[in-house]
Amino acid sequence: MSSRFLALALATVLLAACGTSTTDRALSGGAIGAGAGAVGGALAGAPLTGAVIGGALGAAAGGLTESEDIDLGKPVWRR
Repeated sequence: MSSRFLALALATVLLAACGTSTTDRALSGGAIGAGAGAVGGALAGAPLTGAVIGGALGAAAGGLTESEDIDLGKPVWRR
């Protein structure tokens, strides 16, 4: 794995938690992760694989964290 992909994956995990409910956090984490993963995957030559991996990591991070851990406010669809 390239260092750029790892940096994007780390950023995805750190930013994955938006919203207060577990569902909101998993959905927004998955979306953020898929976007970041697609960019990282494109740099490595496999954007679809990057999007799938990033989406899965982001959804897991969003679903497994609490709003007290990281709170970036309400997700876009709840504003």
